[in-house]
Amino acid sequence: MPDFNLLVTLDVLLSEGSVAGAARRLQLSPSAMSRALSRLREVTGDPLLVRAGRSLVPTPRALELRSQVGALVDGANAVLRPAEKLDLAKLERRFTLRTSEGFVETFGPDLLQRLRREAPNVVLQFVAKPDKASAPLREGEVDIETGVVDLTTAPEMRALPLFEDRWVGVVRDGHALAQGKVTAERYAGAGHVQVLRRGLHSADIDDAVRDAGLERPIAMIVHGFSAALALARETELVATVPERHTAGLRKGMRTFGLPLDVHAFTVSMLWHPRMDGDLAHRWLRGHIRSVCVAKRQQGNDPLQS
Repeated sequence: MPDFNLLVTLDVLLSEGSVAGAARRLQLSPSAMSRALSRLREVTGDPLLVRAGRSLVPTPRALELRSQVGALVDGANAVLRPAEKLDLAKLERRFTLRTSEGFVETFGPDLLQRLRREAPNVVLQFVAKPDKASAPLREGEVDIETGVVDLTTAPEMRALPLFEDRWVGVVRDGHALAQGKVTAERYAGAGHVQVLRRGLHSADIDDAVRDAGLERPIAMIVHGFSAALALARETELVATVPERHTAGLRKGMRTFGLPLDVHAFTVSMLWHPRMDGDLAHRWLRGHIRSVCVAKRQQGNDPLQS
């Protein structure tokens, strides 16, 4: 069984660079610290600290271990430390959120306003979501992710529904589909920009068009909602995107409900279970949830039938 106390000893030795200094800091005798260093050398198979004149210098292996050991000791201390009351006014933390395009434009302003009011030193970093891999959450690269839970989602992940969404058609103001009733024939007969990305794509739309005995011509294929809407804004193409998710990207454009039988879907918030008890993480989750609920209650622009 490994002696985890050696991690603390190694962390202090590498920090002090001196047996005597480490002994004072850990309140041990120099001889006891020397024995601990000998034990560490035996366990790691490396001298770790070697004499250079009157001082000790770390070996390459010791330098490699320094950051790893420090992180391990800090993590162990955090685990064993009683949970403190969350002081939002003094909270300094950066949270990384992995979301699809449109989420930050739609929900970011309200979320920022709420967070700045309670915790002005908290920073939100939004990163792109090119796929649905769970590794970023599992490995701690990402704090929270939003998306549709399906069979590709790691089973251990926590998930909380945020809002129901549906696919809608979007065109520039002045487009032919901006006038009159949009039928399946009119929709399918227009030129389209297709959004193709892992985990959320327009295959459901193509299936629904085929089920109606029609076919939609694809003029361009892109890998994001922003690109699709930018093209639709400047051309005669139709973009088909999630309604609520892209509300912040569709301003000034005309939106209509699809005249097809396409199922709605639920966008959820996902996080790793190790963050369940983290008070700051729990606080942020609550605000993300409340912002999405508030937006849902406000509703989006009325849809053209």
